Amino acid sequence: MDIDDNPRGSILTRREVVALLGAAGYAALSGYRLAPAARSTVRPPCVVRPEQTEGPYFVDERLHRSDLRTDPTDGSVKPGVPIGLTILVSRMDNARCQPVAGAQVDVWHCDHTGVYSDVQDPRFNTVGKKFLRGYQVTDEQGRAQFTTIYPGWYEGRTVHIHFKIRSPSTARRGFEFTSQLYFDDTLSDRIYAAAPYGGRGARTTRNEMDGIYRRGGSQLLLELVPQGAGYAGSFHVALQGV
Repeated sequence: MDIDDNPRGSILTRREVVALLGAAGYAALSGYRLAPAARSTVRPPCVVRPEQTEGPYFVDERLHRSDLRTDPTDGSVKPGVPIGLTILVSRMDNARCQPVAGAQVDVWHCDHTGVYSDVQDPRFNTVGKKFLRGYQVTDEQGRAQFTTIYPGWYEGRTVHIHFKIRSPSTARRGFEFTSQLYFDDTLSDRIYAAAPYGGRGARTTRNEMDGIYRRGGSQLLLELVPQGAGYAGSFHVALQGV
């Protein structure tokens, strides 16, 4: 059975995050929504997130692209439910959210069968393949956008996407932040009942059964909304000390 490494980095308590972010932070932790009256005047909240392990499957491919579904080695396209993923990166500056432009955001995850590209594992050998990996550089709004698929599952882990944020080349002080995104179990069940995910039997690990998820995963859930034939979701990350 293959599982990711133990988590690293500290996880802020709810009280600590609320102290940092004030009312906006409390609203964010309670459902990532501000009161309706404030929506027109208050920017979307950024939230200090827990760092988690990068796991055994990170490969620094340096693939600068937004559409992760294709394998540039042979032009093949990984099947699956499309996801439009936006990651917004901010820094905490006197309890205010300031967008971080020029940061490199890497995203990688398994395909619909639970297989990662360009790694050797007891279950598979995909060395040389480069599907479902890539990075984008954040724009002036701190935004990095990707097109990918809903990831599959593999034994020992709940459904997840890995991401890594690295400092802009112009930064006075370098930084690196690594964590994971998670999904609602009910949505995963619905998606896995249809092609191309179906036929593998019931998945072995749900969110609350995953030891890594239990270390802050509830703050790393990606909210998805229907978009075309798939879904779209935005995820805000606030970094400290950058």
